[in-house]
Amino acid sequence: GRRGGMKQADCRRMALAELPQGTMEIVGRPAAEPGVLFTGTFQGETDGRGRMEVYPVFPGVEASFNTVLGTYAAFRHEAARSTLEINHCRLGRVGWDLRDGMSVYLGEGDLSLHSADCCADSVMHFPAEMYAGLMICVDLTHLAESPPPILAEADFQAERLAEKFCGGGTFALPAGPELEEIFRPLYRQPEMRRLPYLRLKLQELLLYLEGLESGGRELTRYGSQQTARIQEIHALLTEHLDRRYTIEELSHRYLLNTSTLKEVFKAVYGLPIATYMKEYRVRRAMELLRESGGSIAAIAAAVGYESQGKFTRAFKDVTGQLPTEYRREHRG
Repeated sequence: GRRGGMKQADCRRMALAELPQGTMEIVGRPAAEPGVLFTGTFQGETDGRGRMEVYPVFPGVEASFNTVLGTYAAFRHEAARSTLEINHCRLGRVGWDLRDGMSVYLGEGDLSLHSADCCADSVMHFPAEMYAGLMICVDLTHLAESPPPILAEADFQAERLAEKFCGGGTFALPAGPELEEIFRPLYRQPEMRRLPYLRLKLQELLLYLEGLESGGRELTRYGSQQTARIQEIHALLTEHLDRRYTIEELSHRYLLNTSTLKEVFKAVYGLPIATYMKEYRVRRAMELLRESGGSIAAIAAAVGYESQGKFTRAFKDVTGQLPTEYRREHRG
């Protein structure tokens, strides 16, 4: 659940802490085999800290475990129409500004699929300021010519994946038990077993995708200008926690009708505005309880609650603890 996600986010902060700010580290770039996406021309940058751990799974198939703490990462790579890029979001949220002026967003457990020419020069946004997931790059031409034995035995047809997912759109499969079964073991393996598991599980994934009746539901796409405006609204709300803005105020101020504002906010940040802001205020209060000596009443006021009672109820809703219990457990 969400509380487990908070703990995992803290682990990732520790794991990336030694990297300088503004670093996107790429480790294990394949040397023996020609790369699929991670060739000499691949570049990544971020405003935070990020690491991409690349594995050459089969000739024509690469996987990269990606972790980023920051608000965005920009990537440049070759625009290969026959390369299928598959992204699985494990933690956080991720959105792309694509070449055609549109944006798409994934939540935890969701999977996206598109050809590598959709995102050859794209920006990924991380609304939760952290992201962990797996990116798989498949050269469908190479895979059609020399599939691994299990795929060959199953009469796997790479062309079917090209028809379903490389037609120009970005497709999504929502989080569900089948995807969970495929991906969960991959994130739990120690380093020495990661590559063998990738070889097993990626064949399972490709067979699963080939057997789908349709190409999944196409992700709802929003204009990048709309999502940029929602990010401005988010900045206003989170920088002024002591103020409470109504949807109508925001709608007038940012020239978005109220239903669009609510829909696009939820698409980008994963929750309705009121729920998101309640959780955001509580997360900020958790920091203040850990790091400052301020009274509970002062912290409640700083994060936008006019009474200590309302703050205490909200805090317990989100964390399962009273603020006093949380402070006692985590102070220092």
